[in-house]
Amino acid sequence: MILHRYIARRFAAAFLAILATFFLLTFFIELIEQARRHSDEAGFVALVELSLLALPGTLYELLPIVAILATVTLFIGLARSSELVVTRASGRSALRALVAPVLVTLVLGAAALAVLNPLSAATAREYEARTMALTGTTPVQALAEGGLWLRQGGAEGQSVIHAGRASLDGTELSDVSFLTYAAGDRPVERLRAEEARLVPGAWELAGVKRWPLDAPNPEAASEVLATLSLPSSLTADSIRDSFGTPASIPIWELPRFISELRAAGFSARRHLVHLQLELATPLFLVAMVLIGALFTMRHQRGGRTGMMILFAILLGFATYFVRNFARVLGESGDIPAGLAAWAPPAAAIALALGFILHLEDG
Repeated sequence: MILHRYIARRFAAAFLAILATFFLLTFFIELIEQARRHSDEAGFVALVELSLLALPGTLYELLPIVAILATVTLFIGLARSSELVVTRASGRSALRALVAPVLVTLVLGAAALAVLNPLSAATAREYEARTMALTGTTPVQALAEGGLWLRQGGAEGQSVIHAGRASLDGTELSDVSFLTYAAGDRPVERLRAEEARLVPGAWELAGVKRWPLDAPNPEAASEVLATLSLPSSLTADSIRDSFGTPASIPIWELPRFISELRAAGFSARRHLVHLQLELATPLFLVAMVLIGALFTMRHQRGGRTGMMILFAILLGFATYFVRNFARVLGESGDIPAGLAAWAPPAAAIALALGFILHLEDG
C-alpha cells in the first residue's frame, strides 16, 4: 500500500505539472491567435479574456497526450533511479506498479468528465457569443422544447422562423410560422404555413395565411394563399452547421438535447456518438497510460530511452487516430455509437496489457 501511494503521488504530480505546462503554452499560443483575428475590434484585456475562454476546451482535448507524457515521465524516472529494479528484486511484479497510475487516471478522468467538460462547454458558448459580438454576426437557429427556431435576413430586415417539426437537414418544415421585421426592428408581416421547403434562394410555402402587421386590422387584411415563395438567404449547410459542435453542450445536458433533436425531426447520431465518447474518456486515458508504460517500464540503457519515448508517443497518436476514425464511422451510421466509442480504448488496453505481460513474464 505504501508503494502504491508513493507511485500514485509521483504520477499525479507529473500529470499536474505537464498539464500546467500545456496551460501556459496554449494560453500564449491562443493569445497570439486571438490578436491576429481580433486585434482591430478588441483591446488587450478582451483578447486575454477570449484566450482564457478558449483554454478549457483545448486542455480537455489534450488530456490523452498529458496522460501518456505523465506515464513516460513516471516510469523513466523510476527506471533511472532503479526503483523498478528494486521492486522486482523484492518479489513484486512490475505490473503491480501500474495499479496506482491506472486508479489515479480513472479518478482524474472522472473529474475531467464531471468538471472540465461542463466548464469547457460553458466557456465555448461564451467564447462564441463574444466572438459574434465582435464580428457582428448572429446565430441562425436555436432548438427548444416547442420546436425549431431559425433566423434569416439581411440589410432590409430579418425573419424569425418557428417550426413544429423539420426534416433531417432542416430544409423541410411543417407547422411553420414566419415573423418578418423591418430594418428598424418593427414587425411588418406574419405568415403561417402548413409546410415550407427550402429551395435555392427562397422558401416555398404551402397552405399559407398572411397577416400584414402594419395594417390597422391585421386579421381583416389577412389573406389565404395556396402557395407562396419567400426569399431566403439560408442554405441546408448553414442550417446544419448552425447546430454547432456537440462539444459546446455539457455532458449532463446532452441526453435532453438528443431527445429534443429527435423530437424536432433531426438526426441525433453525431451527438449520441459524442456522448458515448465522453463517457469513455476515463477508459481512453487508461489506454494512454498503459501505452506509455509499455515502452518505458523496463530499464533503459544508452540511446534507447529516446526511441522508446518516441514509440510510445507515436503509438498514442495512432490510437487517437483510430478513435477519431471510429467516431467518423459512428457519425455516418456505419457502426453503432457504443462500438465507436468503447471499442478503440478497450482494444488498446487489451493489446497494451498483452504486450506488458509478455515482456514481464516472457
